[in-house]
Amino acid sequence: MSHLEIRDLTIEYTQGEYLVRPIDSLNVDADDGELVILLGPSGCGKTTLLSCLAGILTPTSGTIRLGGEVITSLHGSALAAYRRHTVGIVFQAFNLIPSLSARENVMAPMRLAGLGLRQARPRAEELLTMVGLEQRMDHRPKALSGGQQQRVAIARALVHEPSLVVADEPTAHLDYVQVEEVLRIVRRLAAPGRMVVIATHDERLIPLADRTIELLPKGAPVEEQPPQRLPLAAGQFLFTQGVASDFVYLVDEGEVELLRDRADGTKETVRVVGPGGYFGELGPLLGLPRSASARARTAAIVTGHTSREFKRISRPEATQPLTSSPVDDGR
Repeated sequence: MSHLEIRDLTIEYTQGEYLVRPIDSLNVDADDGELVILLGPSGCGKTTLLSCLAGILTPTSGTIRLGGEVITSLHGSALAAYRRHTVGIVFQAFNLIPSLSARENVMAPMRLAGLGLRQARPRAEELLTMVGLEQRMDHRPKALSGGQQQRVAIARALVHEPSLVVADEPTAHLDYVQVEEVLRIVRRLAAPGRMVVIATHDERLIPLADRTIELLPKGAPVEEQPPQRLPLAAGQFLFTQGVASDFVYLVDEGEVELLRDRADGTKETVRVVGPGGYFGELGPLLGLPRSASARARTAAIVTGHTSREFKRISRPEATQPLTSSPVDDGR
């Protein structure tokens, strides 16, 4: 049985000089045989989480348990064995070897694992038949459509009968006909003894899922609330980088500085906003987490507006035009 349990998972990495935390204290449970959808916009950590499930990346903290095995504690040969025998990976870009036929692409991981040709060949043919490619086994990737290449990639992921299959945006490069073919196969794969986890931003997959996990920051955008006027003491944080976006903030008095976390543990001042200026509009408008922290540089008073109210008061016909905000605004 492949029950999945994720507890207090946090993932951090550096991007240039800055620190990024796409996953913060995530808790997830999923049952054997389920088709699980990780849903969210680009940059929310879907692919990063899949990489941790596959044992490719190590999270900053927290645990991932599959069945009775704690994946986040595996090292060396034990981790290599997990990657080879327990998890199958379907990559977004297919990652087929151009010089090999469909059959040879599926045989490749078996041959690398030491399986003889006489065992690997019929197994590859069995899997390609299962995904409907019995007439295309001798074709190389360039002679296959996108949907056919994805089906080869799915067959390759199944060679060692994994109890977990992870797929990164499996419909990203497919037209609607190819999507239907691939999703029919993916739905069949999720069965007792095998869990399938798909990372996607495609909401069309939701009806197929047994469980949908939205990878959004803690909290939720505030859609219908009156403006909130907030006094801030010098040095007080209004919000921190990575949290859910709620209001767009207008500065009434004082100054607020936007700070971005750096990889060395320090903070860089992105911008200082004074009276009449605003900040944090992209997060609520686009459903994104905060890309910077906001801290009062001096004693200040700010007013928080919902995204709908902000759009209303910032229209060109508004009686008091707002000071423009650059794109790098802390969201």
